[in-house]
Amino acid sequence: MTNIILCGGSGTRLWPISRTLMPKQFVKLFDDKSLFQLTVQRNSKVCKEQFIVSNTEQYFLALDQLEELKKENNKYLLEPVGRNTAPAIALACMVLDKETLVLVTPSDHLIKDEVEYAKVLSIAKELAQQDNLVTFGITPSFAETGFGYIEAQGNSVKAFHEKPNKETAQKYVDAGNYYWNSGMFCFKAGVFLDELQKYSPEIYETCKVALKNAADDDITRIKHEDMANIPEDSIDYAVMEKSSKVKVVASDIGWSDVGSFDALYEELPKDENGNTQNENHISIDSKNNLIYGSQRKIATVDIEDLIIVDTGDALLISKKGSSQKVKKVVAEVRKTTELHNIHLTGYRPWGTYTILEDTPGYKIKRIEVKPGKRLSLQKHYHRNEHWIVVSGTATVTVGEKTMLIRPNESTYIKMGEVHRLANEGKIPVVLIEAQVGEYTGEDDIVRLNDDFQRT
Repeated sequence: MTNIILCGGSGTRLWPISRTLMPKQFVKLFDDKSLFQLTVQRNSKVCKEQFIVSNTEQYFLALDQLEELKKENNKYLLEPVGRNTAPAIALACMVLDKETLVLVTPSDHLIKDEVEYAKVLSIAKELAQQDNLVTFGITPSFAETGFGYIEAQGNSVKAFHEKPNKETAQKYVDAGNYYWNSGMFCFKAGVFLDELQKYSPEIYETCKVALKNAADDDITRIKHEDMANIPEDSIDYAVMEKSSKVKVVASDIGWSDVGSFDALYEELPKDENGNTQNENHISIDSKNNLIYGSQRKIATVDIEDLIIVDTGDALLISKKGSSQKVKKVVAEVRKTTELHNIHLTGYRPWGTYTILEDTPGYKIKRIEVKPGKRLSLQKHYHRNEHWIVVSGTATVTVGEKTMLIRPNESTYIKMGEVHRLANEGKIPVVLIEAQVGEYTGEDDIVRLNDDFQRT
């Protein structure tokens, strides 16, 4: 069985922890592991390989985190633009043999009862082997209005229902045969594609064209124009709500989509006063608070039922129960800053950079380059750069000249000059970069050559 892992989404409901270039599925929230890593660990017990569907930025995050887990049997498909779950799953299935059994899972869900999960998967596999499209219905623990529901009769699906109001949700829970729609599926690749062709032929045909034109080296890269031509639709609307082959498996598996800070609070370990455990938190008569932050001390006095999230460059304070409104905060942030997009520390395929100071006219960064990696050959139109190496030995190309820069040595790159930074050694290269110029944004990069095929 192959685990198709869907890595799309920016997780804006968990801002400022989750951002576009470091979404919640890759943030290490639980025992120094990310939800993505927990998904891989959980499903690799029953799946022989992982098939990661993501965009380019998330591909490199996935690659790094799979290396940490020492998982090597991986496939990748990169989407230049998201078109929802039906095209993502279809493209992955088209790469695989039609008889391949697939387990489709989001990358950002938490499942705590893995013993029950194994039992549920066993039932799903048996149904899928009989050419059914199997979905997993989560046994509801309360009347949630943020999920769609599946109405079931045994393993048969009677109907899919949109997100209900509170009164309707309570009726569903009381009825006992309604389940939260988990967004997890199990089926043969060919069976799904046959049903997709039958019920959503335009998605099927445009996916075929996109895959035919895709660049395929070690990974499958869909071209932007081809991806944009595929109709945007979810697997539920495109196939599951129309097919007569759908089955559901009731799943009481300790599931959470960790879709809000209220949901995250429920899953994190807490101290004797109900505050989430945090060594940087000083609590004076404070109870039942979510406290998140690792860079500064957070002191609370006589407060209860609050969410406090400090990421160094942004501070969120909310009442518990109101955290779904964080999406509105992100909408406001987008108007004036890049804080919705990236953290102070940005993750790149070659390593990381951390912004130490950002002021009109100059920016100072700490850059760390992994052994054997190098940045793109590039130039900037609006800034000069000063590099001071503090650890390791950097190989620096400036114009036609290549040189080694050792600790406590520096170099200078003029505006418009072609340059490259590489680490040919066996330990990380760490340097301080001072950018000086009228504009120091991350988009002032013209890449002339790049090992990672970024534009």
